[in-house]
Amino acid sequence: MNRLALMYHPHKEIARELAEQWRGEIIARNAPEPIVANAWDEERLEDVCHNVDLILTLGGDGTLLRAARVCAPCGIPVIGVKLGTVGFLSGLRPEAFSENLDRLLRGDYWIEERMMVQARWLRGDQVMGVYEAINDIVVSRGKLARVIRIEAVIDGEVLQLFAADGAIISTATGSTAYSLAAGGPILAPTVRTLLLTLISPYLSPIHSLVMPEGARVSLRVHSQNNPILTIDGQADYELQDDDVVETGTSPNPARFARLEARTYFYHTLVNRLRESDDS
Repeated sequence: MNRLALMYHPHKEIARELAEQWRGEIIARNAPEPIVANAWDEERLEDVCHNVDLILTLGGDGTLLRAARVCAPCGIPVIGVKLGTVGFLSGLRPEAFSENLDRLLRGDYWIEERMMVQARWLRGDQVMGVYEAINDIVVSRGKLARVIRIEAVIDGEVLQLFAADGAIISTATGSTAYSLAAGGPILAPTVRTLLLTLISPYLSPIHSLVMPEGARVSLRVHSQNNPILTIDGQADYELQDDDVVETGTSPNPARFARLEARTYFYHTLVNRLRESDDS
């Protein structure tokens, strides 16, 4: 029987309350005692993923992204319980927990693997950081409302020097996030590809470009106004003029447990877009 972890959003009281309530329900079914912990504590998450079979996150897509990204190297699947306004990644509504608990405990679900993107931030010969994202890596202008120049290089070939508010390198998962808001296409979530989408490009013949798995995309920034590197919308770093962000496919896929039919994405796409629009 699976051992579960219940990882809650620390600033949503209902998330903590449900986690404790469900902990009692799981124990009452003679299942292994679940781990209940703060989903934003990444060190704790790393430890938890070595001691459970399945992780449930209670929050929104952001909470699920944190857990899935940290747990990807462990290979432990994650399922999101939707308590937020946007639920593109969530697989379970809170009112459906009790009726699906037995399935979760016996492993009666399928695993959806999604490609992640990896980024290396370079300043000259110095590696400033290496990051992984499920949705996207974004290079964008800083506080001033002024375009920056970004030289995009794909597999060693210069594509163009763009003038724009920024550039998004997203996975298929991230195609329904910031990239979509910037005018990029929607991709099926299990497609293994990288997507380059420009943010408010100035006089550019290219707005969005889909590239195959294995493509290497480098973004070199030209700006004195301290552009920003953002990882999954959750961590940001201040860049300097001539910094480079190299991106490519991560060796670690994110793994999501799914209770729905394998065609769920197409069946629920329009409704999820409407829910996001109403939020």
